[in-house]
Amino acid sequence: MPKDTRALPDLDAAVLDALAFHARAALPRMPFDTWRRPLVLGSGNAGAVGRILFANTDARFADESPFEQALAAGSGNYDSGVLISASGGKDAVAMARALRGAGISAWLLTANPDAPAREYMDASRTLVFPRTPEPYTYNVSTYLGMLLAKTGEEPAAIRAFIDERVAVVAEQENLSRFDAFYFILPPSFVLLKEMLLTKFDELFGAMVSARVFTGAQSRHAKTLVPSSRECFVALGEQNEYFGASEARVHVPLPEDAGYAAAMAIGYYVIGRIQRQHPPYYKDNIARYAREVSAHFGEDIPVMVE
Repeated sequence: MPKDTRALPDLDAAVLDALAFHARAALPRMPFDTWRRPLVLGSGNAGAVGRILFANTDARFADESPFEQALAAGSGNYDSGVLISASGGKDAVAMARALRGAGISAWLLTANPDAPAREYMDASRTLVFPRTPEPYTYNVSTYLGMLLAKTGEEPAAIRAFIDERVAVVAEQENLSRFDAFYFILPPSFVLLKEMLLTKFDELFGAMVSARVFTGAQSRHAKTLVPSSRECFVALGEQNEYFGASEARVHVPLPEDAGYAAAMAIGYYVIGRIQRQHPPYYKDNIARYAREVSAHFGEDIPVMVE
């Protein structure tokens, strides 16, 4: 870990590193043919990734708050359980224990070969995804790998697109002028909403606000109260209606983009916003890591190797 947390990489750099890493890494195969009616559990962005992975299945989803209720609804309603957790620790341990207690045939999707939740999982039903070192909470390489395993997109092509098309846009924009950001998503990527909002929560807290909607959702009174400090970032689709013309940024997506490309490009843009604002994350992550380690009773590092 860098002695000075100011030396930690910004999110955009982590995205480029993760794409380069996954261009040469091997990903486990996910047996979707065996997951027809799963109960999918995950906290934070793990839960959001689960909703993307299983969007086309007859799945039920729950996070750390109501997963007991989902289990109480009847294990006979599920043909399997899928627990998603980058670290395989914290709340994932309680979820894994509960799945075993309910007698549900469960799988663990994690990026930690030493995940504590593995204690309650059959080794043959544990899929460990490769990861690269990155700051705590970033989870770029971890969840990007899971999305790539589902979509089959080419990481090298995504990185080339960012270098050639997205970086040019980001470098032209003075994003420090804004303390609020409104992301407009194509309807095909509506499930990315939670991942982008979570990333803003982690990097900026209450210092920089974010909203995320599709264009169709944006027509329903989302912009009734305007602000000259809000920037409208349209991913993929052109924005001709929302926000002042000088506060609109169009970020292209590849024509064949799947959720892996959309996530990578969305995170990259958030990283560029991070670069142009005070280092809120870097100035607070060491303190937060100490506090959350005490809360969960396990050592949570600033830099996850």
